[in-house]
Amino acid sequence: MAFLEINGIDAFYDDVQVIFDLSLNIREGEVVSIIGGNGAGKSTLLRTISGLMHPAKGTIFFNGTAIEALAPEDIVTRGIVQVPEGRRLFSLMTIKDNLIVGAYNKQADKHKEETLSQVYAMLPRLKERQAQMAMTLSGGEQQMVAIGRGLMARPKLLMLDEPSLGLAPVLIKSIFETIRKIADQGTTVLLVEQDVNHSLSLSDRGYVLEHGRIVMEGPAKKLINDPHVKEAYLGI
Repeated sequence: MAFLEINGIDAFYDDVQVIFDLSLNIREGEVVSIIGGNGAGKSTLLRTISGLMHPAKGTIFFNGTAIEALAPEDIVTRGIVQVPEGRRLFSLMTIKDNLIVGAYNKQADKHKEETLSQVYAMLPRLKERQAQMAMTLSGGEQQMVAIGRGLMARPKLLMLDEPSLGLAPVLIKSIFETIRKIADQGTTVLLVEQDVNHSLSLSDRGYVLEHGRIVMEGPAKKLINDPHVKEAYLGI
């Protein structure tokens, strides 16, 4: 069984179906990208995995255990952590306090000082500015704090929703370098990202999601050279 295995899920917002009979899998240690346009269902998929929504049908297994009916806090405790689109920091709290919030579950709280040291080692700029209010940071710095906060929960699977959204190209490069470091240190990564070139270049495999359905999947190197992906998502 895969590390994360999703089998035939449907997901709805009220009476509107957003995801249709979707299946995918992720192996431990992989970086996997979900690519697709606005409204394709990418964020809905992450919300369903993380327990913020529950599928109307289908199953989700993580590490061999069914999680599709679990509450979000139980899923976090099992090791799945989502870094949401738009950072969602506590603007009047310091960088350090925003990071510490990420270690809210009991298991992570026991190791929060050790984990904080690891986050600072990976993201030294956050340590330099740890007493600074989050509202004073640039967009790129805020995204780094959001990623650091996710790492504070000690994830086995880190899900990132549009981490480069709204950032300048030089900052986008830095964000993806950080994601590479996270993966190299053993964390499995599921990446939702509209910057298809960067995300597939970083990934082992990818899935193309259109109108709530997986329409293509395969090794990232194959997808990035696929004519449909080039035309639809790379503008080539």
